[in-house]
Amino acid sequence: MHPPGHRLFAKYAYAPNALGYCGPADAQALEAVACGRDVDLDVTAIARKFSGAWPYQKLIADLSGNDDPLDDHVVRAYWTGSELTCDLDRARFGSELLTRFASQAGSYWKHLNENLLAEAAPTHAFHVFGVYPWSRLLDSGMPQPLQVLDSCRISWGTVLEVGDDLLAVRSKPLGFDGQLYLDEAVDRQVRYRVEQGAFVTHLHVGDIVAVHWDFVCDWLAPQQADELAYWTHWQLEQTNRRLAADRGAHLTM
Repeated sequence: MHPPGHRLFAKYAYAPNALGYCGPADAQALEAVACGRDVDLDVTAIARKFSGAWPYQKLIADLSGNDDPLDDHVVRAYWTGSELTCDLDRARFGSELLTRFASQAGSYWKHLNENLLAEAAPTHAFHVFGVYPWSRLLDSGMPQPLQVLDSCRISWGTVLEVGDDLLAVRSKPLGFDGQLYLDEAVDRQVRYRVEQGAFVTHLHVGDIVAVHWDFVCDWLAPQQADELAYWTHWQLEQTNRRLAADRGAHLTM
């Protein structure tokens, strides 16, 4: 069987990979690992091809003295946040991460510079709101930037009903009124099964689940949900400061 960290990575990386947004064309392989199948796959080789997640996990491992970027503690720290996330030196992390991204970003992401350091954190939330360009398009009035940000972030919800292929969950969607915020909780349907099974089995009403691109990728203990909520709110606060500063700069030009 694959180590816990390999399966955890596959769970969180699967949905955007299956949609063709990131990583190699190995969705079926990730699906098998995430479902706990005993298959002969080099998960490390697959993970290295994720140009977003891999640099974070490699740097988290380096800064925490861990030689395995797919250790389950490292994977958890990146995708949802954990005590390890809190223990890392954010300033050093941000500086080194931007240095690593600079070589592959090109002119498309000119915003990857020292002005982003105050917003930097060793989490997927930072990658979504800080590194990806979508937060910089929110003032366009088009719905797509907010939809992408809400889908790409790891959200969490409480299970209301378990169906054959879908779950009914109650969760807080992302909103924007000049500032990003989590809106009042709503009930919605999300997928939790794939052809090879489910990433999370034996779900019950009242369980807390993590959702990525409208797919249930993980079961969360209350403390894990609290960590995810903390880092989500932390990132929104930092990103809102940057958005306000950018808006003010444009007004004075």
